[in-house]
Parts: sequence; structure tokens; C-alpha cells
Amino acid sequence: MTITNPRQQDGLRSKQRALKERARQVAEDFCAGNDHAFSELYDLYVQSLYNYGMRLTQDQELLKDCIHDVFVKVYSKRSEKHTINNLSSYLIISLKNRLLDEFRRNNFMDDAEVENYDYRQSSDGVESDYLDVEHDMLQTTHLTRLMDHLTRRQRQAITLYYLEERKYEEICHIMQMNYHSVRNLMHRGMLKLREAAL
Repeated sequence: MTITNPRQQDGLRSKQRALKERARQVAEDFCAGNDHAFSELYDLYVQSLYNYGMRLTQDQELLKDCIHDVFVKVYSKRSEKHTINNLSSYLIISLKNRLLDEFRRNNFMDDAEVENYDYRQSSDGVESDYLDVEHDMLQTTHLTRLMDHLTRRQRQAITLYYLEERKYEEICHIMQMNYHSVRNLMHRGMLKLREAAL
């Protein structure tokens, strides 16, 4: 998505700064001992890390395990006196290293191939990865705000269809609704989302 309107660019930069500031504040609260802040950190970063990790592996279970390990590591380091200056970069690098360790351990490839793979996948470096994660976080926040405009049932139907990639028949069964009602619910929900996005 390319934004050419200066007002939109300023708005995007402002949202990025606000998101960065919120993440920094939550990280500080977490380091101060607030367990709820850890949960919020997880919510802020988990989807972005998952999206980044999917560029490195298609093994979703391995990726989920590695993301879990990264957050366990962050939680265990809370008691140490040093603070992590740039949490986004730290999480990206930690996830990449954890995945590479798993690749080596599971003999998916030898060490030389891992190094070449690493170079091919992230030739732009950590800065590009950081920007990707930040962009994903911003999109996730924006999507969450848009979804707040929907009713609970509309949100459930759209989540099942678009995020969980369920078929209409499955959605009908899960929501205990007939096919026509689910289609109408989806249609009204999409109209609300379009209105909210404008």
C-alpha cells in the first residue's frame, strides 16, 4: 500500500509514533513487574512475528513453538537489570535465531545452507524486518479498530471466513445459522467495514 497524500502520510507517521510509544510504555510496565503488560506485549507483537516467521518457514507448528520460546525468554529476562532498548528488533532477531537453531537441530539443512538461507531471506537486514513488523502492528491495530464497528456475530462470521478460512457450510454449523442468514450477516458486516474504513 503506497500513500501519496501528504495528510495520509502524516497520519500514518503519527500512528506509528503513537504505536511505538505505547509499545515502549508497555515494555517499561512489564519490566517493572506488571504481568498484564506482558500479555499486552504479546498481543502487540505476536501476529507481526508470525507474519515475519512465515517468510522463513511454512511449518506453522514450529513457528508457533519458536514464538512461544521467544516470549518465554523475554519473560525470564525481565528480572535482569538491563532493559531491551528496541523490543521490536530484539523480538525479530530472537525469532530468526530461534528458527535457525531449530533448522540446524532438526537437520533441515546443513550449517552452510542455513547461512545462505539467512542471507537470501533477509538481505535488507534487521532494519527492513523492523519496519515490516511495525507496519504489521499498525495494520493489526487498524483492523482491530475497524472490527470494533461490527456486531459480535458479524465479527465472528468474518473472522471464521477470512482469518480461519472456513467454508460457509462450516460457519453455518458453528454459528447455528442457515446459509442465507450467514451470507446476509457477512454482507452487512463488509458494508460496515467499508463505511468505517472511509
